[in-house]
This record gives sequence, C-alpha cells and structure tokens, in this order.
Amino acid sequence: MASAAAQTLSAWMGALVDYVRSGEPDLTNRQMALLLVVYLSPGPHTVRGLARALNVSKPVVTRALNRLGALGYLRRQRDDADKRNIFVARTPEGADFLEEFGHFIDDAGAAAPKRAATQRQPALA
Repeated sequence: MASAAAQTLSAWMGALVDYVRSGEPDLTNRQMALLLVVYLSPGPHTVRGLARALNVSKPVVTRALNRLGALGYLRRQRDDADKRNIFVARTPEGADFLEEFGHFIDDAGAAAPKRAATQRQPALA
C-alpha cells in the first residue's frame, strides 16, 4: 500500500481509537454521516433531503434522527411558514460533540507520521 494511504488510514485509526476511549456515545457511520451533513452543509435540512443526500430511505434517516435527537445532537423544528414541514436543526451539544471529534482527528493526524514510522504497515490486499 502506498505510504500516503497507510498514513491516512493510520490517522483515521488513531482518531477512532481515541474516540472509543473517550466514553462519548457510539454513533453508527450513518448517524455520523447524517450529523456531518447537517452541520457542514447549508440548510435548511429535511428528512427527504437528507435521505437523498445519503442515498438511503426516509425511515433510515428517521431512525438516525431519533438517536441523535435523544443525544441532543440534533433536533426537529417545525417550519413556521408551513406547519407540515419539519426541519432538522443543529444544537449546541451537537456542535460541541463535532468539535471534540475534530480534535481527535487533528491529534491523530499529527501523530500518524510518527506512528507510521515506528510500526510496520501490513499490506492491505
């Protein structure tokens, strides 16, 4: 495997290991992807739009929103102009979570060259 790919994967592994050790709630890849789409993409966000963005069904998005809402990372908000519409809104707790997760990635990225130099990288085949 190319050294750049090994270094990137090593950094991602370091970030995930630190995240698991942190005691923060475990999120599935779908939940994390949904959270990132809401926080990093311009809104407003709807279940239908999020399902389209992730190429999943609306029930998949609803289940992820239920979990993320229970954690306080996202919330549903009625559209004042059209009460039939529900928007997915950011929360301070979700922003704090992603900021901390970003630090895991930054720290792991900084440590990856050192880790890669001291570990023999197995070939991915």
